[in-house]
Amino acid sequence: MRTNFYVDAFNLYYGSLKGTPHKWLDLAALFRRVLPRNELHRIRYFTARVDGRAPDFKQPQRQQAYLRALETLPDLSIHYGQYRTRATRMALENPRPPGPKTVSVLKTEEKGSDVNLASYLLLDAFRGDCQVAVVVSNDADLKTPIELATQELGIRVGVLNPHPPAKRSLDLRPTFFKQLRGGPVANSQFSEVLRDATGEIRKPARW
Repeated sequence: MRTNFYVDAFNLYYGSLKGTPHKWLDLAALFRRVLPRNELHRIRYFTARVDGRAPDFKQPQRQQAYLRALETLPDLSIHYGQYRTRATRMALENPRPPGPKTVSVLKTEEKGSDVNLASYLLLDAFRGDCQVAVVVSNDADLKTPIELATQELGIRVGVLNPHPPAKRSLDLRPTFFKQLRGGPVANSQFSEVLRDATGEIRKPARW
């Protein structure tokens, strides 16, 4: 069945990739391993450009290398939200009297990816672009668009959960559910050196 994949990049990163050596992930290879009987029609990757900040000022360069690697996949498109950092005050867990009860912190939030993912999921379903949609996320905010795509637009929608099984969102009610496991991720890595129209793309040495 003709299948589209909708990837919440930050949900995937924090659920399955952070702290592992497997961040150089070939999404097309991964999805063909996870659903080998489905025809991979389209991958939509939803992310935001990160900012360099202490202690890791090279994070944007590593992200850009990976985005270039993804763009070598012919059936993949990247859709950008925004990555915002702002100063705010938050409560201390155990304030010591007579000291302050709050502290100033830098709060970083990724904005727009969940809305973009929901919008394209519904648009593609409305246009008949796929027979099956697979959402790679554990975000409970996607509950309503998943239900609309299945109940109103008549397509099968699966959830590929990148987080540990114990943290699976029970709010999501897809047609089917699959757990993303470490083996397929480890076995679906890009070559260390790729090429695009502008030259070589190398896997970052430290990531």
